[in-house]
Amino acid sequence: MSPDLRDALNFSFLPKTGSAPVEWRISDDLVDYEAALRQMDKRVQRIIAGEANEQVWLLEHPPIYTAGPRANDQDLITPDRFPVFRTGRGGQHTYHGPGQRVAYVMLDLKRRKQDVRAFVSALEAWLINTLWHYHIRGERREDRVGVWVRRPDRGAKVEDKIAAIGIRMRKWVTFHGISFNVEPELDHFSGIVPCGVSEHGVTSLVDLGIPVTMAENDSVLRAEFEKIFGPTATS
Repeated sequence: MSPDLRDALNFSFLPKTGSAPVEWRISDDLVDYEAALRQMDKRVQRIIAGEANEQVWLLEHPPIYTAGPRANDQDLITPDRFPVFRTGRGGQHTYHGPGQRVAYVMLDLKRRKQDVRAFVSALEAWLINTLWHYHIRGERREDRVGVWVRRPDRGAKVEDKIAAIGIRMRKWVTFHGISFNVEPELDHFSGIVPCGVSEHGVTSLVDLGIPVTMAENDSVLRAEFEKIFGPTATS
């Protein structure tokens, strides 16, 4: 599906009438990656069982590299730099660390729209709309998942990745989600080939000249999320 066609899609993923608001949870301290996976897995199981509401969990991890099922071992350039975790989410190698907002998105698509590709496009739209709040144009790419920013100051064809998407699904309940670069240490990405794409770089809001705090950006993320996915309630 081309970027233009995806731009033309209706990205509404509103829940069925009468559904509870999505719980909006924020962790202020760094969260261990494996501990986060265990919590996320338990929550997904409870959503499937009808025992818990949908949830978006915003957090930061200590510096780590993760490798999805399609990750190429050669893309892990410095394997001893940070802990490396194999993970079941889509995608290849990625970096997580302080200054990067990770959002684990646990939604029941049976209550919304059972369309995985459209869901990924809706996540992209969420990030693109968030960037536009700062008058930054985020873009999709036909051959690359995630959100990209053109860098004409560095060359006519130069572009950097500012957000990554990697999801999994169990019985139509989504988990894992997005990572959005607010102010991470960009040099930490140099230990991998991010998402298997070597010809482009990585950027962040602060790198683009937007001096925003994590809390301020969380407010923007929440407002833009609600436009596509519906009401939230603080967890």
